[in-house]
Amino acid sequence: MYADLQELPKKHKVMALVRMESIRASQILPLRKKLRDSVSFFSIKDKVARKALAKTDVPGMDKMMDQLTGQCMFMFTDISPFTLNVLLKKNKTMMAARAGDIASIDVTVPAKNTGIAPGPMLTEFKEAGIPTKIDQGTIWILKDTTPVKKGEPIGDKLAPLLGKLDIKPVEAVIALESALEEGVIYSREDLAVDVEAIRAGFAQAHQEALSLSVEAAYVTPENVGQVLARAAQHARSLSVESAFMTDETSEQIIQKADASARSLASKAKGYTPA
Repeated sequence: MYADLQELPKKHKVMALVRMESIRASQILPLRKKLRDSVSFFSIKDKVARKALAKTDVPGMDKMMDQLTGQCMFMFTDISPFTLNVLLKKNKTMMAARAGDIASIDVTVPAKNTGIAPGPMLTEFKEAGIPTKIDQGTIWILKDTTPVKKGEPIGDKLAPLLGKLDIKPVEAVIALESALEEGVIYSREDLAVDVEAIRAGFAQAHQEALSLSVEAAYVTPENVGQVLARAAQHARSLSVESAFMTDETSEQIIQKADASARSLASKAKGYTPA
């Protein structure tokens, strides 16, 4: 293990760090399977990691070592750290609650037969404010109940009750604490890429560039139709305004001349147009 940790940073372009204080093993296992062909996972305590990495001649490693506290997990890969962080965030899972966890959703306990035999559990339901009855030897929940809303802490008595009902109200996301890529260290904030915001920004920039190119008559394959349509409209307007007769504008020019003549006639005393 010690030797592996010294060699892996030399074999891969990216070394990423995840703090394990609030991470559960059940979150890591699916990721290991999904990313096993492109990411090497390495869990280790900070003191052992410091000792091993201190002898590693990799640019920027000293800055990475400053991030090491407590139980850590390293990810070694050739994927961009930004792409890796996005991949991790896409693999969100709903987890069973532990006392003190913050609910990621409104926690609704549905009306149903719980299949739980009556006994001490009745008190747990009562303390959670969940109405019940005993029927056919089991506890039935009488109506849909929301004992905790999104953003609220889950109490020490409610958490195990939700677990027994197989309700998972905590969204678990693994995010990189920092990453080292070719001598450059990226912090958690640097790696927090808002994909939707970036996509919206690109879409807005594309629309603004398209509008500018059409306005400037700068022809590209994407805007040629709009540029020609705008030029044709301007040409028609100029033709009508200057009374330059064409097959397309003759009717509009005659209508405009007739309207102008009638307007002038209405202002002339005693004149009646033919």
